[in-house]
Amino acid sequence: MRGALAARGAPLIVGLLVLAAWEALVRLNDMPPYILPAPSRIAATLWSDRAILLVSLAVTLKTTFAALVTAALSSLVLAILFRQSRWIERSLYPYAVILQVTPIVAIAPLILIYVEDPFAVMLVCATIVAFFPILSNTMLGLRSVDPGLEDMFRLQGAGRLQVLWLLHLPSALPHFLAGLRIAGGLALIGAVVAEFVSSTTAGGATGLAWRIIEAGQRLNVPRMFAALALIAASGIAIFALLTALSHIVLRRWHESERTG
Repeated sequence: MRGALAARGAPLIVGLLVLAAWEALVRLNDMPPYILPAPSRIAATLWSDRAILLVSLAVTLKTTFAALVTAALSSLVLAILFRQSRWIERSLYPYAVILQVTPIVAIAPLILIYVEDPFAVMLVCATIVAFFPILSNTMLGLRSVDPGLEDMFRLQGAGRLQVLWLLHLPSALPHFLAGLRIAGGLALIGAVVAEFVSSTTAGGATGLAWRIIEAGQRLNVPRMFAALALIAASGIAIFALLTALSHIVLRRWHESERTG
């Protein structure tokens, strides 16, 4: 218990010290809010502009979770296909790598040309960003099965689908969930980047990225920081939610989540 409190309390103390130093720096130097707003001013803006910011937060989170679900399902199906056929893997895996290494800011303007719906543009961009970590981790899990267990299943007369369902997928589940935790933050990043691109070129987005652009044009720097704080808090919440999901799923049988 003492160790858990220390692990959770240390980051909190550091964060409070940084905020206190930030507040003191702004107040002692009498900085105007359009240059650097104090944390208290940002918190006040979060409260006063909560109606606008919460609506934009809902738009960003809608894109994020839709992209995460799409990336998870497509990655799982593709990883299973790769595990079942080396020929399919060698034919398609290089293109997955190409999507991963190509910056999304370079792809998004091209997507805008061919996709008219702003939500579909953001969904595609965020899915591309979140796709590869789940795919690579799931493939690693499917390939990490003990060959002795595979031989035992075959000696018992298990078919290909039975081996996949009863051995390969349970063995890959921890790796899949690990990739999902990584992809959660990446889906949020992809959604925000797509909002920036679609907002500046199409003007169709109303997410938090659009609020940052709008506030910057009006020199409303406290609102910019408030929107950025919501994005950061959302990323932390998504990671915590996916970590809790992983713990719930694995705690009864996998060593990585067992506690004594």
